[in-house]
Amino acid sequence: MSLLSRLSVVAAGLVVLSIVSEPSAAYDLNERFAINALLAGAGQCQALAARLPADDYDDSAALATAHSICRGGMPVQLEMDFAPTARDEFFAKLGWATGNGLNPVSPFQLAPWAADLEDDVKDINGSGRNYLLAAWYKHSFALGGDNRLGATLGIIDTTAYLDGNAYANDEYTQFMNEAFVNAANYSLPSYDAGAALEASLGPHSVNVVGMRVSENDDGDSYNFWGLQLGWHPRLGLGAGNYRLLVIGASRDFPDPDGVDKESRLAYGLSFDQELGKRFGAFLRIVGQKDDAAITYRALYSGGIDIAGVSWGRDGDGIGIAYAHLAGGNTEVEHTNVFEAYYRAQLNDYFALTADVQYMSDSLEQADPRQQDPSGWIVGLRAVAAF
Repeated sequence: MSLLSRLSVVAAGLVVLSIVSEPSAAYDLNERFAINALLAGAGQCQALAARLPADDYDDSAALATAHSICRGGMPVQLEMDFAPTARDEFFAKLGWATGNGLNPVSPFQLAPWAADLEDDVKDINGSGRNYLLAAWYKHSFALGGDNRLGATLGIIDTTAYLDGNAYANDEYTQFMNEAFVNAANYSLPSYDAGAALEASLGPHSVNVVGMRVSENDDGDSYNFWGLQLGWHPRLGLGAGNYRLLVIGASRDFPDPDGVDKESRLAYGLSFDQELGKRFGAFLRIVGQKDDAAITYRALYSGGIDIAGVSWGRDGDGIGIAYAHLAGGNTEVEHTNVFEAYYRAQLNDYFALTADVQYMSDSLEQADPRQQDPSGWIVGLRAVAAF
Protein backbone atom coordinates (compact mmCIF):
# COMPACT_ATOMS: atom_id res chain seq x y z
CA MET A 1 0.00 0.00 0.00
CA SER A 2 1.36 3.43 -0.93
CA LEU A 3 2.05 6.19 1.55
CA LEU A 4 -0.92 8.19 0.25
CA SER A 5 -3.25 5.20 0.55
CA ARG A 6 -2.14 4.51 4.10
CA LEU A 7 -2.65 8.12 5.10
CA SER A 8 -6.12 8.05 3.52
CA VAL A 9 -7.01 5.08 5.72
CA VAL A 10 -5.75 6.94 8.78
CA ALA A 11 -7.74 10.03 7.78
CA ALA A 12 -10.93 7.99 7.39
CA GLY A 13 -10.47 6.50 10.84
CA LEU A 14 -9.99 9.88 12.43
CA VAL A 15 -13.07 11.28 10.73
CA VAL A 16 -15.06 8.45 12.33
CA LEU A 17 -13.42 9.38 15.64
CA SER A 18 -14.61 12.97 15.19
CA ILE A 19 -18.19 11.81 14.76
CA VAL A 20 -18.40 9.41 17.68
CA SER A 21 -16.33 11.41 20.16
CA GLU A 22 -17.96 14.82 19.87
CA PRO A 23 -19.18 15.71 23.35
CA SER A 24 -22.37 17.60 24.10
CA ALA A 25 -21.16 19.64 27.06
CA ALA A 26 -18.36 20.16 29.53
CA TYR A 27 -18.84 18.76 32.99
CA ASP A 28 -18.67 21.67 35.43
CA LEU A 29 -20.67 20.02 38.19
CA ASN A 30 -20.66 23.20 40.26
CA GLU A 31 -18.41 26.20 40.85
CA ARG A 32 -16.08 24.08 43.00
CA PHE A 33 -15.78 20.81 41.07
CA ALA A 34 -15.07 20.26 37.38
CA ILE A 35 -14.21 17.29 35.17
CA ASN A 36 -12.39 17.77 31.87
CA ALA A 37 -11.55 15.12 29.30
CA LEU A 38 -9.40 14.85 26.20
CA LEU A 39 -9.59 12.20 23.48
CA ALA A 40 -6.93 12.40 20.78
CA GLY A 41 -6.04 10.24 17.84
CA ALA A 42 -3.20 10.72 15.38
CA GLY A 43 -1.78 8.79 12.46
CA GLN A 44 1.63 9.57 10.99
CA CYS A 45 3.45 8.15 7.97
CA GLN A 46 7.18 8.56 7.41
CA ALA A 47 8.97 8.42 4.07
CA LEU A 48 12.73 8.09 4.52
CA ALA A 49 15.22 9.51 2.08
CA ALA A 50 17.15 6.21 2.17
CA ARG A 51 16.51 2.66 3.35
CA LEU A 52 18.15 2.06 6.71
CA PRO A 53 19.69 -1.12 8.14
CA ALA A 54 17.35 -3.37 10.08
CA ASP A 55 18.98 -2.72 13.44
CA ASP A 56 17.97 0.96 13.26
CA TYR A 57 14.39 -0.12 14.03
CA ASP A 58 13.13 -1.23 17.41
CA ASP A 59 9.99 -2.93 16.08
CA SER A 60 11.13 -5.69 13.70
CA ALA A 61 13.64 -6.33 10.94
CA ALA A 62 10.81 -6.45 8.42
CA LEU A 63 10.22 -2.73 8.88
CA ALA A 64 13.66 -1.97 7.47
CA THR A 65 12.62 -3.22 4.05
CA ALA A 66 9.83 -0.65 3.82
CA HIS A 67 10.56 2.82 2.52
CA SER A 68 7.48 4.15 4.31
CA ILE A 69 5.84 3.22 7.61
CA CYS A 70 2.54 4.38 9.11
CA ARG A 71 1.63 4.17 12.77
CA GLY A 72 -0.99 5.68 15.05
CA GLY A 73 -1.76 6.34 18.68
CA MET A 74 -4.78 7.35 20.74
CA PRO A 75 -4.32 8.92 24.20
CA VAL A 76 -7.25 9.58 26.53
CA GLN A 77 -6.93 11.89 29.53
CA LEU A 78 -9.31 12.73 32.37
CA GLU A 79 -8.80 15.69 34.71
CA MET A 80 -10.64 16.36 37.97
CA ASP A 81 -10.36 19.70 39.74
CA PHE A 82 -11.82 20.49 43.17
CA ALA A 83 -11.51 23.97 44.73
CA PRO A 84 -13.16 23.92 48.18
CA THR A 85 -12.14 27.56 48.75
CA ALA A 86 -10.90 30.43 46.62
CA ARG A 87 -7.34 29.68 47.78
CA ASP A 88 -7.25 25.87 47.82
CA GLU A 89 -7.25 23.45 44.89
CA PHE A 90 -7.00 19.67 44.51
CA PHE A 91 -6.20 18.26 41.07
CA ALA A 92 -5.84 14.78 39.58
CA LYS A 93 -5.06 13.68 36.03
CA LEU A 94 -5.41 10.17 34.64
CA GLY A 95 -4.09 9.03 31.27
CA TRP A 96 -4.57 5.97 29.10
CA ALA A 97 -3.40 5.31 25.55
CA THR A 98 -3.47 2.77 22.75
CA GLY A 99 -0.48 2.60 20.42
CA ASN A 100 2.86 4.41 20.42
CA GLY A 101 2.69 5.96 16.96
CA LEU A 102 5.92 6.26 15.02
CA ASN A 103 7.98 7.02 18.12
CA PRO A 104 9.45 3.51 18.72
CA VAL A 105 10.04 2.70 15.03
CA SER A 106 11.31 6.05 13.78
CA PRO A 107 15.10 6.22 13.26
CA PHE A 108 15.19 9.87 14.38
CA GLN A 109 16.49 11.13 17.70
CA LEU A 110 13.37 13.21 18.40
CA ALA A 111 9.83 11.89 18.77
CA PRO A 112 7.50 12.81 15.88
CA TRP A 113 4.62 13.13 18.38
CA ALA A 114 5.48 14.16 21.94
CA ALA A 115 2.19 12.92 23.42
CA ASP A 116 1.59 10.63 26.40
CA LEU A 117 1.27 7.38 24.43
CA GLU A 118 0.91 3.76 25.54
CA ASP A 119 4.42 3.20 26.89
CA ASP A 120 4.47 6.62 28.54
CA VAL A 121 1.50 5.99 30.84
CA LYS A 122 2.81 2.65 32.16
CA ASP A 123 5.54 2.23 34.78
CA ILE A 124 5.94 6.01 34.77
CA ASN A 125 9.62 6.97 35.26
CA GLY A 126 10.28 3.42 36.45
CA SER A 127 8.09 4.00 39.50
CA GLY A 128 5.75 1.06 38.85
CA ARG A 129 2.81 3.50 38.77
CA ASN A 130 0.41 3.27 35.83
CA TYR A 131 -2.11 5.77 34.45
CA LEU A 132 -2.01 8.27 37.34
CA LEU A 133 -0.20 11.20 35.74
CA ALA A 134 -0.69 13.95 38.31
CA ALA A 135 -2.20 14.42 41.77
CA TRP A 136 -1.47 17.59 43.70
CA TYR A 137 -2.69 20.16 46.20
CA LYS A 138 -2.21 23.90 45.71
CA HIS A 139 -2.65 26.79 48.14
CA SER A 140 -2.60 30.40 46.97
CA PHE A 141 -1.50 33.39 49.03
CA ALA A 142 -2.52 37.01 48.39
CA LEU A 143 0.48 39.35 48.36
CA GLY A 144 -1.39 42.61 47.95
CA GLY A 145 -2.98 44.06 44.84
CA ASP A 146 -3.01 41.55 42.00
CA ASN A 147 0.13 39.80 43.27
CA ARG A 148 -0.20 36.12 44.10
CA LEU A 149 1.93 33.22 45.34
CA GLY A 150 0.90 29.64 44.70
CA ALA A 151 2.47 26.62 46.42
CA THR A 152 1.88 23.14 44.94
CA LEU A 153 2.84 19.75 46.37
CA GLY A 154 2.26 16.26 44.98
CA ILE A 155 2.77 14.36 41.72
CA ILE A 156 3.41 17.19 39.26
CA ASP A 157 4.53 17.92 35.70
CA THR A 158 7.46 20.34 35.50
CA THR A 159 6.40 21.47 32.00
CA ALA A 160 3.36 23.13 33.62
CA TYR A 161 5.71 25.59 35.33
CA LEU A 162 8.80 25.80 33.10
CA ASP A 163 9.49 26.58 29.43
CA GLY A 164 5.93 27.65 28.60
CA ASN A 165 5.21 29.21 25.22
CA ALA A 166 2.01 30.59 23.70
CA TYR A 167 2.69 29.09 20.25
CA ALA A 168 4.90 26.03 20.83
CA ASN A 169 3.92 24.15 23.97
CA ASP A 170 0.97 21.81 23.35
CA GLU A 171 1.32 18.56 21.42
CA TYR A 172 -2.47 18.25 21.10
CA THR A 173 -3.28 21.67 19.60
CA GLN A 174 0.02 23.00 18.20
CA PHE A 175 3.24 21.40 16.90
CA MET A 176 3.60 17.64 17.32
CA ASN A 177 7.39 17.22 17.18
CA GLU A 178 9.31 17.00 20.44
CA ALA A 179 11.58 19.86 19.36
CA PHE A 180 8.74 22.40 19.56
CA VAL A 181 6.68 21.16 22.50
CA ASN A 182 9.52 21.87 24.94
CA ALA A 183 13.23 22.35 24.43
CA ALA A 184 14.51 18.81 23.96
CA ASN A 185 17.83 19.38 25.72
CA TYR A 186 16.12 20.49 28.96
CA SER A 187 14.82 16.93 29.50
CA LEU A 188 12.01 18.28 31.68
CA PRO A 189 10.58 15.41 33.77
CA SER A 190 6.87 14.80 34.18
CA TYR A 191 4.59 12.96 36.57
CA ASP A 192 6.69 12.42 39.66
CA ALA A 193 6.77 13.68 43.25
CA GLY A 194 7.70 17.33 43.60
CA ALA A 195 6.80 20.84 44.65
CA ALA A 196 6.40 24.15 42.85
CA LEU A 197 6.16 27.83 43.77
CA GLU A 198 4.54 30.31 41.36
CA ALA A 199 4.75 34.02 42.08
CA SER A 200 2.79 36.52 39.98
CA LEU A 201 4.09 40.04 40.59
CA GLY A 202 2.41 42.44 38.20
CA PRO A 203 4.01 41.98 34.76
CA HIS A 204 6.66 39.70 36.28
CA SER A 205 6.63 36.09 37.44
CA VAL A 206 8.93 33.69 39.28
CA ASN A 207 8.52 29.89 39.14
CA VAL A 208 10.60 27.46 41.20
CA VAL A 209 10.25 23.68 40.83
CA GLY A 210 11.83 20.73 42.60
CA MET A 211 11.23 17.05 41.87
CA ARG A 212 12.51 13.65 42.91
CA VAL A 213 12.47 11.56 39.74
CA SER A 214 12.22 7.81 40.18
CA GLU A 215 14.48 6.84 37.28
CA ASN A 216 16.53 8.33 34.44
CA ASP A 217 17.59 6.55 31.25
CA ASP A 218 20.46 4.94 33.15
CA GLY A 219 18.12 3.49 35.79
CA ASP A 220 19.10 5.90 38.61
CA SER A 221 16.80 8.15 40.60
CA TYR A 222 17.77 11.82 40.75
CA ASN A 223 16.83 15.27 42.03
CA PHE A 224 15.65 17.90 39.56
CA TRP A 225 15.29 21.65 40.05
CA GLY A 226 14.29 24.54 37.85
CA LEU A 227 14.00 28.33 38.07
CA GLN A 228 12.12 30.53 35.62
CA LEU A 229 11.97 34.33 35.63
CA GLY A 230 9.27 35.84 33.44
CA TRP A 231 8.29 39.24 32.06
CA HIS A 232 4.81 39.51 30.55
CA PRO A 233 4.28 42.95 29.01
CA ARG A 234 1.49 44.20 26.79
CA LEU A 235 3.34 46.03 24.03
CA GLY A 236 1.88 47.96 21.13
CA LEU A 237 1.77 44.79 19.04
CA GLY A 238 0.02 42.75 21.73
CA ALA A 239 0.80 40.45 24.65
CA GLY A 240 4.28 39.01 25.05
CA ASN A 241 6.02 36.53 27.33
CA TYR A 242 9.78 36.56 27.90
CA ARG A 243 11.27 33.86 30.10
CA LEU A 244 14.76 33.11 31.42
CA LEU A 245 15.34 29.56 32.66
CA VAL A 246 18.03 27.72 34.62
CA ILE A 247 17.54 23.98 35.09
CA GLY A 248 19.66 21.38 36.82
CA ALA A 249 19.80 17.80 38.05
CA SER A 250 21.83 15.98 40.70
CA ARG A 251 25.05 14.03 40.14
CA ASP A 252 23.31 10.87 38.96
CA PHE A 253 24.03 10.84 35.21
CA PRO A 254 26.84 8.95 33.46
CA ASP A 255 29.73 10.91 32.02
CA PRO A 256 30.61 10.54 28.29
CA ASP A 257 32.89 7.58 29.07
CA GLY A 258 30.35 5.85 31.30
CA VAL A 259 32.82 5.74 34.20
CA ASP A 260 31.73 8.45 36.65
CA LYS A 261 28.50 10.24 37.52
CA GLU A 262 27.93 13.90 36.70
CA SER A 263 25.28 16.54 37.29
CA ARG A 264 23.38 18.35 34.56
CA LEU A 265 22.85 22.07 34.01
CA ALA A 266 20.96 23.87 31.24
CA TYR A 267 19.96 27.49 30.68
CA GLY A 268 17.90 29.23 28.07
CA LEU A 269 15.32 31.72 26.86
CA SER A 270 11.73 31.19 25.73
CA PHE A 271 9.98 34.11 24.02
CA ASP A 272 6.57 34.52 22.42
CA GLN A 273 5.02 37.73 21.14
CA GLU A 274 1.74 38.69 19.49
CA LEU A 275 2.26 40.65 16.28
CA GLY A 276 -1.16 42.23 16.02
CA LYS A 277 -4.37 40.19 15.84
CA ARG A 278 -3.28 38.00 12.93
CA PHE A 279 0.27 36.88 13.71
CA GLY A 280 2.50 35.69 16.50
CA ALA A 281 6.10 34.54 16.79
CA PHE A 282 8.19 32.45 19.17
CA LEU A 283 11.87 31.84 19.84
CA ARG A 284 13.78 29.40 22.05
CA ILE A 285 17.53 29.40 22.69
CA VAL A 286 18.95 26.78 25.06
CA GLY A 287 22.44 25.72 26.04
CA GLN A 288 23.60 22.81 28.19
CA LYS A 289 26.83 21.85 29.95
CA ASP A 290 28.46 18.66 28.68
CA ASP A 291 29.96 17.18 31.85
CA ALA A 292 27.41 14.37 31.62
CA ALA A 293 26.67 12.40 28.47
CA ILE A 294 24.18 14.54 26.52
CA THR A 295 22.61 14.18 23.10
CA TYR A 296 22.35 17.92 22.39
CA ARG A 297 24.54 20.78 23.54
CA ALA A 298 22.33 23.59 22.20
CA LEU A 299 18.92 24.22 20.65
CA TYR A 300 17.79 27.12 18.47
CA SER A 301 14.15 27.12 17.41
CA GLY A 302 11.64 29.66 16.20
CA GLY A 303 8.46 29.99 14.23
CA ILE A 304 5.33 31.93 13.43
CA ASP A 305 1.64 31.52 14.16
CA ILE A 306 -1.01 32.73 11.71
CA ALA A 307 -4.49 33.16 13.18
CA GLY A 308 -7.51 31.99 11.20
CA VAL A 309 -9.13 35.40 11.56
CA SER A 310 -7.05 36.32 8.51
CA TRP A 311 -9.35 34.18 6.31
CA GLY A 312 -12.56 34.40 8.32
CA ARG A 313 -12.16 31.32 10.56
CA ASP A 314 -11.35 32.60 14.02
CA GLY A 315 -10.70 29.19 15.59
CA ASP A 316 -8.29 27.94 12.91
CA GLY A 317 -4.56 28.46 12.82
CA ILE A 318 -1.34 27.77 10.97
CA GLY A 319 2.02 27.09 12.62
CA ILE A 320 5.41 27.03 10.88
CA ALA A 321 8.67 26.36 12.74
CA TYR A 322 12.30 25.33 12.34
CA ALA A 323 14.78 23.99 14.90
CA HIS A 324 18.50 23.31 14.80
CA LEU A 325 20.00 21.22 17.60
CA ALA A 326 23.78 21.09 17.98
CA GLY A 327 25.11 17.71 19.07
CA GLY A 328 26.58 17.04 22.48
CA ASN A 329 29.16 14.39 23.34
CA THR A 330 27.45 11.25 22.02
CA GLU A 331 27.08 10.11 18.41
CA VAL A 332 24.84 12.98 17.26
CA GLU A 333 26.51 15.84 15.39
CA HIS A 334 23.35 17.86 14.77
CA THR A 335 19.63 17.60 14.02
CA ASN A 336 17.38 19.77 11.87
CA VAL A 337 13.59 19.82 12.19
CA PHE A 338 10.98 21.62 10.11
CA GLU A 339 7.27 21.41 10.87
CA ALA A 340 4.11 23.07 9.58
CA TYR A 341 0.48 22.41 10.49
CA TYR A 342 -3.03 23.62 9.76
CA ARG A 343 -5.50 23.23 12.62
CA ALA A 344 -9.21 23.42 11.81
CA GLN A 345 -11.52 24.05 14.78
CA LEU A 346 -14.72 22.33 13.65
CA ASN A 347 -16.84 23.19 16.70
CA ASP A 348 -16.45 24.13 20.36
CA TYR A 349 -14.96 20.75 21.21
CA PHE A 350 -13.38 19.14 18.18
CA ALA A 351 -10.35 20.07 16.04
CA LEU A 352 -8.60 18.36 13.15
CA THR A 353 -4.97 19.08 12.30
CA ALA A 354 -2.96 18.27 9.17
CA ASP A 355 0.75 18.17 9.96
CA VAL A 356 3.97 17.79 7.96
CA GLN A 357 7.51 17.41 9.31
CA TYR A 358 10.97 17.08 7.83
CA MET A 359 13.76 15.73 10.03
CA SER A 360 17.41 14.95 9.46
CA ASP A 361 20.04 13.64 11.88
CA SER A 362 23.76 13.86 11.27
CA LEU A 363 25.51 11.06 13.15
CA GLU A 364 29.07 9.94 13.75
CA GLN A 365 28.95 6.71 11.76
CA ALA A 366 31.42 3.95 12.64
CA ASP A 367 30.32 1.99 9.57
CA PRO A 368 30.69 3.94 6.29
CA ARG A 369 27.77 1.96 4.87
CA GLN A 370 25.46 3.59 7.39
CA GLN A 371 23.40 6.52 6.16
CA ASP A 372 22.18 9.47 8.20
CA PRO A 373 18.39 9.29 8.63
CA SER A 374 16.34 11.99 6.94
CA GLY A 375 12.86 12.18 5.53
CA TRP A 376 9.31 13.46 5.68
CA ILE A 377 6.56 12.66 8.16
CA VAL A 378 2.96 13.53 7.34
CA GLY A 379 0.17 13.15 9.85
CA LEU A 380 -3.40 13.81 10.78
CA ARG A 381 -4.45 14.53 14.36
CA ALA A 382 -7.99 14.63 15.76
CA VAL A 383 -8.65 16.00 19.25
CA ALA A 384 -11.91 16.21 21.18
CA ALA A 385 -11.64 18.22 24.42
CA PHE A 386 -14.40 18.95 26.89
